[in-house]
Amino acid sequence: MEERAVAGLDDLTAFLARLTGLLLRSSGEGAHLVERAVAGSARAFGGAASLLLVPEGAALTVTAADGATRTVIVHGFPEAFRLDQLVATGPLLAELRAGGMGIAEADRRLAEIETAAAPYPWWLKFFGVVLFALGFAPAMQPTWYEVATTAVLGALAAALVVIADRVPRLHRILPLTVSTVVSIATIELFANDPAHGGPVLLMLPALFYFVPGDYLSAATAELAAGLITTGAIRLVYSIFLLIQLYVGVLFGVFFAGASPHALFDVAGHSDLPRWALFLAWIVFVVGTLLAFAIPLRFFWVLLLLVYVAVGVQSALTKLVGETGGTFVAAVVLAAAATVIARGPRRPPRLVLMLPGFFTLTVGSLGLRGLSTLAGGYVEGFRDLLKLVTIVTALAVGLVVGGVLVHKPGDA
Repeated sequence: MEERAVAGLDDLTAFLARLTGLLLRSSGEGAHLVERAVAGSARAFGGAASLLLVPEGAALTVTAADGATRTVIVHGFPEAFRLDQLVATGPLLAELRAGGMGIAEADRRLAEIETAAAPYPWWLKFFGVVLFALGFAPAMQPTWYEVATTAVLGALAAALVVIADRVPRLHRILPLTVSTVVSIATIELFANDPAHGGPVLLMLPALFYFVPGDYLSAATAELAAGLITTGAIRLVYSIFLLIQLYVGVLFGVFFAGASPHALFDVAGHSDLPRWALFLAWIVFVVGTLLAFAIPLRFFWVLLLLVYVAVGVQSALTKLVGETGGTFVAAVVLAAAATVIARGPRRPPRLVLMLPGFFTLTVGSLGLRGLSTLAGGYVEGFRDLLKLVTIVTALAVGLVVGGVLVHKPGDA
């Protein structure tokens, strides 16, 4: 058995603070998973660590091997746009647990992960956001008009995403900005014929990249696990993001000189062949890889999980309804992701679940309901009620699926 490296308080605190910040920034599955990784890393160097967590920060208390203690505050705004860093962190943590790595080498490796350039250039991320929207479009309306409209609106949204990467201040109001631009373009260019579907359905695929469905489910999962503070804060932030999108849609209607009644929610007549609906999920997964900086080597396993999630949800919805179908699909998705993620060289559980989770289309129901209500249509209440029931079913399903196959060594 290799001898364990022992680190001093200063070095151990600096390393664990860097690790905590990186994990917080990629905590879309729930901030509660950060503590286990940080505590395990501290033990690898003969120390101990405890965390008092909120979604965007932590009070980190570090105890070195000689008993010296220090507490620092770490900040890390939660997002899921650089999942390549989360992928690279897994093997490093596995090596730490195995022993034999010094604190200086561990900190150097972690700094390389933290400062590494994005794996794809800006233009590939641009196409990734467009493909992400295009792959989701047939799920909203299986029409060629929806696909064509989404290509244009998705390009507008992707351009703003790429610009925001170079203008960090834009990130805080990016959902508001994108929804305003997409709303104006939809009203002015594409919502001139009700036969093509309502503007709410036309604009949703281009906005889906910004819909906080993953945050909503993570918040529900944390609340269900008794983590009231992190769950409540994440829930409030998710609602704030939805409100930004909603207000942006209203701004677009007003700037276009239209009435809020233009926000009707009626689907057009389906004219897409079944093979197009099947292939759309391939486009969706490719877009997810490029948009969220996930290594291409995970394409096939992510595609398989997407088809499993869609297949289970579709089959069970016919038997037990949409809520039951979503719950069972979430259980299967979480269980499969937990099993596949075992091993240091496997993709993290969050990466495995992200595309399959998006296919269950949780968060879009909230924006769809709010936008329809703004148009004066009571059908919006139906979508908001579905949001509450389905997001709960999805979150509980993810928790149940993980628990069913959990082993002590799982992340």
